[in-house]
Amino acid sequence: MRTSKIWSLITITAAVFATPMVVNAQNAPGNDTAPPPPQMQRLEEGAAPEVTIRQPDTKEKITEKRSQGRVTEVKVQTGRTTYYAHPNDPAGSAMRGDGQSDSSRPVQFQIGEFGPPKSQPGAEPVQTLAPAGK
Repeated sequence: MRTSKIWSLITITAAVFATPMVVNAQNAPGNDTAPPPPQMQRLEEGAAPEVTIRQPDTKEKITEKRSQGRVTEVKVQTGRTTYYAHPNDPAGSAMRGDGQSDSSRPVQFQIGEFGPPKSQPGAEPVQTLAPAGK
């Protein structure tokens, strides 16, 4: 037991005497000079890029129909494309994950719409005949 105390005392004493030598070695006169910072060079500015970024002409319009606080239909119009998305309500008492309930429901695209033709800018008006009078 006494030998362990002696070795501890010898180790601490050696550490105390060695510490000033390490500190003095780091502060030696030859180590005081640091390399100078690199020289900065001024760069010439180039011409501005001739790129113009345009926003697409198609605007997206989303319309939701709600019934008793729940979304029943979503209508999405992007450019000339229109489609409808409906929520997937399982039939009867089917729970999510059952065989009767499907996890996905495809969207419905509107492919044809009947009605008067849309006016074209710069188009001539259509000539119509007056009804025959008696």
